[in-house]
Amino acid sequence: MWRSIDNCLRRTISQPVRTITITTITTTKATKQFTVFSKHYHNSSSSSSSSKTFSLINANKPFMNPLVYFNGTQNLGSNHIALVSVRCTSSVSPAHKHTLEWNDLVSCSEVGDGNNVITDDEDTKPSIPVRAYFFSTSVDLKSLLEQNRQNFIPPASRMTNYVVLRFGNVTDTSGKGAFESDADCCYMVVFQYGSIVLFNVHEDDVDVYLKIVEKHASGLLPEMRKDEYEVREKPTLNTWMQGGLDYIMLQFLNIDGIRTIGSVLGQSIALDYYVRQVDGMVAEFTDINRGMEKTGTFTMDRKKLFQLVGKANSNLADVILKLGLFERSDIAWKDAKYAQIWEYLRDEFELTQRFASLDFKLKFVEHNIRFLQEILQNRKSDFLEWLIIVLIGAEIIISLYDLIQKSL
Repeated sequence: MWRSIDNCLRRTISQPVRTITITTITTTKATKQFTVFSKHYHNSSSSSSSSKTFSLINANKPFMNPLVYFNGTQNLGSNHIALVSVRCTSSVSPAHKHTLEWNDLVSCSEVGDGNNVITDDEDTKPSIPVRAYFFSTSVDLKSLLEQNRQNFIPPASRMTNYVVLRFGNVTDTSGKGAFESDADCCYMVVFQYGSIVLFNVHEDDVDVYLKIVEKHASGLLPEMRKDEYEVREKPTLNTWMQGGLDYIMLQFLNIDGIRTIGSVLGQSIALDYYVRQVDGMVAEFTDINRGMEKTGTFTMDRKKLFQLVGKANSNLADVILKLGLFERSDIAWKDAKYAQIWEYLRDEFELTQRFASLDFKLKFVEHNIRFLQEILQNRKSDFLEWLIIVLIGAEIIISLYDLIQKSL
């Protein structure tokens, strides 16, 4: 290889130069170690003498693209890649008519084909889109499972409020990388309380998968809630996981990771629906209070008030019981790696803070309900008191009438 480089440089460089530096970097994919060979040529137009210097440097650290891109490459086998760069520096004096200043990378056809370009992110896989939807308040998981048993993935824990369905030809999902064997496969996590989380599903195909669940759903909502997220796989990541803006990067994504991520996103999108429900009640009570401020009274009947009481209580019960917002994932209990994902995503989607805000709004609604109930109760008491007064007055009048009739 060095003889090929020598011949190439002799044909390429026609001007006298002082130093030619040739660097070869050999990287081992398995160990991520690279070896740097440097070969220096000293040449002068006025002297026929030449010298060669060789140096060897071993670095036991991850290959981080020392020269960004290499135009000359040499394949040394399935586990090694040799990269060659050439740098020439002119020593001709400024007075010389033809001054050569060359400090660029040079490719030689004798060294390699020059078509292989290596970048820093060569081991980063395409991102996996994650889409969460909430369009009903309940899903019959038993009937859903009966019609899609061929796609069902058996649960790894005792959690029974969700099922995981796999679509596509995947041979192994228990090991590293659920999407490694088939890039076109997708996963759907369906929760009993109505949330659906889709992994690796194109936006144009979402309706197809939602219709599968819609057949078994009840309490369909007039407006569907949705959210989007992203998962990135990088096997060479130094840590197990790394968070980012609207994405999470993992060394690999398997079924346990899908269950963990899906559980948090399903709770998040459902919690968003219940928060908006409570916001509607808060707005309604706000209008009532403003009307009372202007008129000194309100016109809400008892039936409407009781409906609001039932709605507030059912929302709180659904968030705590159906969503299981304070129940830790079984997978997170067993494996610290997934506990890290679970805790990070809960913090990323601010589930605890959002529930605290929801609880505060429900307390505001509860306070207003209690206040209005007292007013309605006082109204009823006043009505009964006046009724009693009227009856007593009528009885007195009848008694006086009898006395007058007897006296006559």
